[in-house]
Amino acid sequence: MVADANPSFEVATIKPTKPDEQRKLFVVRGNHFMTVNTSLTDLITMAFGVQQKQIAGQPEWLDKDKWDIEAQPDVPGAPNRQQINTMVKKLLADRFQLKFHEDKKELGAYVLTVAKSGNKMTAGSTDPNQLPGLFFTGLGRLTVQNATMEDFSGLMQSAVLDKPVVDQTGLAGKWNFLLKWTPDESQFGGMGIKVPPPTDNPDAPPPLFTAIQEQIGLKLDAGKAQVKVLVIDKAEKPTAN
Repeated sequence: MVADANPSFEVATIKPTKPDEQRKLFVVRGNHFMTVNTSLTDLITMAFGVQQKQIAGQPEWLDKDKWDIEAQPDVPGAPNRQQINTMVKKLLADRFQLKFHEDKKELGAYVLTVAKSGNKMTAGSTDPNQLPGLFFTGLGRLTVQNATMEDFSGLMQSAVLDKPVVDQTGLAGKWNFLLKWTPDESQFGGMGIKVPPPTDNPDAPPPLFTAIQEQIGLKLDAGKAQVKVLVIDKAEKPTAN
């Protein structure tokens, strides 16, 4: 899909999940988007890059009711992550009548800053049309290309860590790096992955907080910070297909 396209889902089928369904899936294959056993809360956290703790004022069914979705965009080609999020946001507004406003709230968070050793990342492209690439090639192996600190902190928040991540690095521009660490059982819950117990391998990479400091010159500290919150003003169970 062309990078400047602003797609919507041309066709979208939403059905209640079968009671015996055990899977939970978000799948994009080409221009086919599918979810299985996903709540409206799951869809909001994915589309808006927030954690469940950053959603307020929601009715109980947002978390409890589960839906299966199949949809295709109205623009040819495979969408990028930003375009997928755009389409899901439009779907939530159209079919779930989702309305909200943003607020700030002090929450437990991880604060991302530059370590005393200094930034060890390499500068990315200055081309404004060059898209970022952030992808895992294994648990605890993250390749980042041409990404902002907002892109990186957003991924860590949504996929890896159990608290919001607030970027206070002050680093503008885009960056490239490889980050390798040994994850623990508190991580990757956002991807629905259960991390296996650590091994005694002496060559295993260090824990995440050590790896971030040693390998890319940043620092993650647990604390409290003012964090964006989505306050739900209206939500309805989806309209018929």
